[in-house]
Amino acid sequence: MTDYREEQDSLGTVQVPVDALWGAQTQRAIDNFPVSGRRLPLPFVRAVIQIKRAAAIANAQLGQLDKARRDAIQAACDQLLADENCGRHFPVDVFQTGSGTSSNMNANEVIATLASRQGVAVHPNDHVNMGQSSNDVIPTAIHVSTAMEVVYRLLPAVTHLQGMIYGRETEFVDLVKTGRTHLMDAMPVTLGQELQTWREQLIASQHRLDAICQELLAVPQGGTAVGTGVNAHRDLAGKLTAELETQLGLKFHPLPHKFVAQSAVDVPLALSAQLRGLAVVLLKIANDLRWMNSGPIHGLAEITLPALQPGSSIMPAKVNPVVPEAVAMVAAQVTGLDQAVTVAAQSGNFQLNVMLPLVASNLLEMIHLLTQSSQLLADKAIKGFAVNRESIAASVERNPVLVTALNPVIGYARAAEIAKEAYASGKPVREVAQARTDLDAKSLAALLDPFKLTQGGS
Repeated sequence: MTDYREEQDSLGTVQVPVDALWGAQTQRAIDNFPVSGRRLPLPFVRAVIQIKRAAAIANAQLGQLDKARRDAIQAACDQLLADENCGRHFPVDVFQTGSGTSSNMNANEVIATLASRQGVAVHPNDHVNMGQSSNDVIPTAIHVSTAMEVVYRLLPAVTHLQGMIYGRETEFVDLVKTGRTHLMDAMPVTLGQELQTWREQLIASQHRLDAICQELLAVPQGGTAVGTGVNAHRDLAGKLTAELETQLGLKFHPLPHKFVAQSAVDVPLALSAQLRGLAVVLLKIANDLRWMNSGPIHGLAEITLPALQPGSSIMPAKVNPVVPEAVAMVAAQVTGLDQAVTVAAQSGNFQLNVMLPLVASNLLEMIHLLTQSSQLLADKAIKGFAVNRESIAASVERNPVLVTALNPVIGYARAAEIAKEAYASGKPVREVAQARTDLDAKSLAALLDPFKLTQGGS
């Protein structure tokens, strides 16, 4: 049996579990929204707490909040931030009121409870929420939490993946393999060039994420209910964001026209698009690895990925490309989450977007999945794959498309005839070309040198 206490709000009396730190409004939200059982991610919760801490300090600097309450609120926030399991105090479902008011009040009530235990009366609305509204706190928390997670978690993971690819890339700068377009044999490339392509894609994706993060640093805090800043000191936004910068190490600053990030989620939507873009890059890498690893007898068999687990409950000795498959599923999930964010971004009605909790939850899930996948791909796929050099060399030698290099010398039509004969007979292009043209062996060797063909030009 759970013991309850009675709490009052503007609608009346609510029964709250006796040991809960939250109050009446949080409990109403728990009772009203038994939808998914999913809470808002901990990075978001921590961002809200950081905002409350910064607001208390800023309001005290502006003479709006007395020192005793400032210290009590700051101590309560520090206690929560130091608690790795503080999420247990924030049970409100993701699918709640579209402004996230329930989550804002959840934070206000929990912080007020802890602050009041220090011998000073702290009210959740009058003191913890001073100069704020759910309508500026929640969008700001989206910016703060996603910027922090991208800068301090995702980008380092992507950099790690780039570094792992570069290390393998340097091993294979002169290892020639068959290039493929339309999944069909094409002119040769080096394995190093193939890996460099992945790395360059990741670098470009990282640059785009960096640019979006700069936009995330401009926050709407100080706009309060509708963007005008009613009930907030005119200098609160500047002092609050300066405190956030001190706390978090990123240059947060007030958005000049705060209406923009309260009535719309344009920058979070742009972040979502770039996260989807990164997911597509990871999917390309994962699928290339799967194809290169295919076989071992009737596939490409160019590489062998690390054997991480048995691949079948019925076929002995089968080993599957499990990490690329997991990454491919992450890419699918991220794409779906991005689509949901796109729909949510269309719900900016007049002065407020009313799908903010969904945007927060989806973006942070996307960042988490991409962070883990980048690390996994680096450490359990790229790092340990072995190259089947004999299989690769045999494939290059038998590739009739090598005849493309003879086009400038003998013309497209004659080259096509040689390619067809080489394919039909299974003979190397060089052997057929020597029999069908007046080019000598030395000239053919120079013209059909696979490595030279990977370097381009004439």
